[in-house]
Amino acid sequence: MTIARTICLGFMAVILAGTSLLMLPVSTTSGTWNDPIVALFTSTSAVCVTGLAVVDTGTYFSFWGQLFIALLIQVGGLGYMTTTTFLMLLIGRKFDLRQKLAIQESFDRPFLQGSQSLMKSVIATTLVFELTATFVMLTVFAQKYDFRYAVWLSLFHSISAWNNAGFGLFKDNLISYHSSIIINLSITGLIIFGGIGYQVIIEFYTWFIYRFQYKRKGFVFSLNYKVAISTTIFLLVIGTLAFLLTEQGNGDTLASLSIQDKLLAAWFQSVTSRTAGFNTIDIGKISVEGLLITMALMFIGASPSGTGGGIKTTTFRILYNCTRSVLRGHEEVTLYQRRIPMPLILKSMAVVFGSVIAIIISTLAISFVETDFKMIQLFFEVVSAFATVGLSMGITAALSPISKLIIVFMMYLGRVGVILLIAAIIGDPKPTVINYPEENLLVG
Repeated sequence: MTIARTICLGFMAVILAGTSLLMLPVSTTSGTWNDPIVALFTSTSAVCVTGLAVVDTGTYFSFWGQLFIALLIQVGGLGYMTTTTFLMLLIGRKFDLRQKLAIQESFDRPFLQGSQSLMKSVIATTLVFELTATFVMLTVFAQKYDFRYAVWLSLFHSISAWNNAGFGLFKDNLISYHSSIIINLSITGLIIFGGIGYQVIIEFYTWFIYRFQYKRKGFVFSLNYKVAISTTIFLLVIGTLAFLLTEQGNGDTLASLSIQDKLLAAWFQSVTSRTAGFNTIDIGKISVEGLLITMALMFIGASPSGTGGGIKTTTFRILYNCTRSVLRGHEEVTLYQRRIPMPLILKSMAVVFGSVIAIIISTLAISFVETDFKMIQLFFEVVSAFATVGLSMGITAALSPISKLIIVFMMYLGRVGVILLIAAIIGDPKPTVINYPEENLLVG
């Protein structure tokens, strides 16, 4: 029972438990037993923090069903091992080496020290952001809805946004709030900070305390912090400008909006396309250029140890610098005057290659079953599922059961990761003492 198998089977167990809860009559507004496919799809989408849905969450599920979904989102966003170790902390149990190794694998940390402090910091960070956003959004929802329901709306959307899930309780998602500055900034703020990674947030907090409380200078940010922050800012700016350019003439999306609303919608779409499935414009009416931009952002995704999916910003940056090094004739890949080790480069290439192959095979498999939809619609759906984004062109509910199961697998694969799932299947690599001779090969 390797660490990879523990994590993969743990997520699977949570999905199955969520499916059982969502099948109960108490989970649906009709008071009848839920369809197993609907329950499985919804549970997987929640645990894998995707947001794809085959039914309207706000009307199909009762309060208890929505509560189960929120809990599944929280567990999925934190991660199976994080939730497990947190529960161990609550009952007073100490970590053994296995738990520390699992945390190391989950957060991609190079060391084992401080695992217990990390767990406490992760939980505290989550509560602070979610509760703060809940109170902020309550000022908007309380103007239209009953106070108790407004509190629930605020809390549910806060949990969903922080964990980059994209589940909403409104039929049009957040399209009716496309001009609300408070809702737009609250949701996008949660998505960005939730997707940028706990380690980045904790490192920034450490710098803040180090710099302003103790009045000390000389704090050095880690390479992970620099790459995650700079790449995230770059993608957010480029994405916003790209959506403005491609959609400003589209009467079904941005053309009919005011300048302020155009900026808000383009910014919101740039943020949510990389990590979460919320939308303030109709995704099914976006131009082809806008769809390609959206899929590119979805594929890149969030940062490591965050709640989002995709190949991660650090992987994208490493491969970009690999290309730049080759074009400049360099034999080493560097980032911020730091040399990137070869195993990390190989891992990045494996992640991208495995992700592309999985997306292509799944899209082709679904296309053989779903002959009534365009290929770009199916491709968009698969990329969204794998990147655990949750954006859809409105075809999810119309897919056949076989296609839904393929989407379920892609959401699961995107959440646990290609490399981790393969490692869980084949087991730990066996060391070898054989060194083969080197020989050149024509490439490119």
